[in-house]
Amino acid sequence: MRKTLLKCIYPFTICRPPSSFINGGRTHHPPHKSSIPDPNPLLASDSRWVFTTTAPPPPEWVEPINDTSDLITPHPKPSPWVDQIFNLLNDDSYKMEPKLDAFCGKWFIRLSPNFVSYILNSDRVKTHPELAFRFFKWAGNQKGGGYNYSHNLECYALLIDVLSVSKDFDRVRYVFNEVKNKGFLMNIKSANLLIKSFGNLGMVEELLWVWKEMKENNIEQSLFTFNFLINGLVNSMFMESAEQVLEVMETGFVKPDTVTYNTMIKGYCKCGKTKNAFEKFKRMEEMNIVPDKITYLTLIQACYSDSDYDYCLKLYNEMEEKKLAIPPHTYSLVIGGLCKDGKPMEGYTLFENMIQKGGKANVAMYTALMDAYAKVGHIDEVIRLFERMNNDGFSADEVTYGVIVNVLCKTGRLEEALNYFELCKQNKVAVNAMFYSSLIDGFGKAGRLNEAEKLFEEMVNDGCSRDSYCYNALIDALMKNDKLDEALVLFNRMESDGCDQTVYTYTITMNGLFNKHRNEEALKIWYMMIDKGITPTPASIRVLTTGLCLSGKFLRACKILDDLAPMGVIVETACEDMLNVLVKAGRVGQACKLADGIVERGREIPGRVRTILINALRKSGYSEMAMKLMHSKIGIGYDRMGSLKKRVKFRVLVDK
Repeated sequence: MRKTLLKCIYPFTICRPPSSFINGGRTHHPPHKSSIPDPNPLLASDSRWVFTTTAPPPPEWVEPINDTSDLITPHPKPSPWVDQIFNLLNDDSYKMEPKLDAFCGKWFIRLSPNFVSYILNSDRVKTHPELAFRFFKWAGNQKGGGYNYSHNLECYALLIDVLSVSKDFDRVRYVFNEVKNKGFLMNIKSANLLIKSFGNLGMVEELLWVWKEMKENNIEQSLFTFNFLINGLVNSMFMESAEQVLEVMETGFVKPDTVTYNTMIKGYCKCGKTKNAFEKFKRMEEMNIVPDKITYLTLIQACYSDSDYDYCLKLYNEMEEKKLAIPPHTYSLVIGGLCKDGKPMEGYTLFENMIQKGGKANVAMYTALMDAYAKVGHIDEVIRLFERMNNDGFSADEVTYGVIVNVLCKTGRLEEALNYFELCKQNKVAVNAMFYSSLIDGFGKAGRLNEAEKLFEEMVNDGCSRDSYCYNALIDALMKNDKLDEALVLFNRMESDGCDQTVYTYTITMNGLFNKHRNEEALKIWYMMIDKGITPTPASIRVLTTGLCLSGKFLRACKILDDLAPMGVIVETACEDMLNVLVKAGRVGQACKLADGIVERGREIPGRVRTILINALRKSGYSEMAMKLMHSKIGIGYDRMGSLKKRVKFRVLVDK
């Protein structure tokens, strides 16, 4: 009540200021009492209140370092204002800017460009690009202390550096356009920051602008600058330009280092030019530059992508010889490569070597080894690895369980497969269509169609969508159990259920129909596949041609092969497959007739057809006929009838 009354009577503002506040290295105390006579002696004697004029003092600009003597130390002590500003920045809500205004207005301060740079360069802001941008915009609107605030170049460079981490291209371009319009004089610190940021983002145009500014301001380019220039060009896939910069470095004063070549190798690997990457790897040796673990890891990744697993192992062995620290991902790639190459024992040896050296295994390594052992039929080894993985504290994922269920189904151990399937559900592992397709295929091949069909219907109730693998597994099972009509119904149902028929779907359907001598229906399926633009595989062509040959329509089979040639589909083993299947079925006469047709059409040279037929006869138990063909002129010789010269045809083999 007393303060309110005084405000009405006297034109003074009553406030209770802090004992002191720090500003730019100077300690400011509240103003002394004015020489105006005390209007109220009682109030004047109260030392808690001070009278000031209504005009507030002008705000002053604060710096981030409160004591210039600390500048000689590596880590000078920041001003107390820094922590207080940080506390306000922690509030990432819409109230942040008003709180900053209120705080600075209360203490009559404004933040200098150096202070703003200090905040933007702190670890507490670098990982929050949105917060950094808002703080930057707020700081740019400050006024006071006799002049308006204006960001310096370092503020802009630091903000671009923060925004580059989050790949915020739009804001980076917005801030950069302000930099160009301001016409700042470039300096080494800001130039390096901008080069690094634009290099990581692959913004080549902006990168080259900074490079030009450096040259115009006589700023010497360092190895750091060159490396980030190359990094920017590589990230934008301007490999030729990056190559030119590297040549300048190799012949100039600033020589390339391991990072330079690693960047070039990364670029060539990224664009699929592994050969060029290895040329740079060789060039490092010529330049006496030692490759590091990053060099080898990048090359191993490239070789793995190219399925060159032997070279992955070779590079790994080089790392071992040079006693380089081997990253965990390197082990994953090399072990995975050996497993994909069908060498589970070599992969397991490397796995054990890694464990002995203190390396850490992971679920992906175990899964790769289990899958590789499963493909070579070592089921017990698969189960042993699975148990070891669990004992080591790793939780199997859906891929690992999928490998276990699949291998057990393929080996007929269906009850065990079902147990693992139920274990997945208990452990809340996502059960996908791969589990169901494996089980359906396993039950179907075991003749347990009812259980296969039950799983096919149940999977939708479990929230799992059917894919082509599930349909194919059940269609194949129905075909092999003489339920062709049911299989055809399911075949037609695929499209209505929104599941695409694959080339494998057509192949197993044709095979089932041919096996039951429903040849015209099989041909109809073939032409349906061609009309849909599905490219036939060697397996589908083999099913068609052998099916037609066994039905006595080998000339039609040859015609279909001729029709496929203009489409770019040429199966080198088609003739061999047809001859083998006819001879194996005891239709040697038809095989000889087909052999003559192949030669007359110019599909194969006579000598190759003759060799194929000899081998087919020998394997099928027609040894005498094979010897007769081998010691005759059939297929490769000529008979003269007067002036006429005719090739001795293969059918002579059965006519005589």
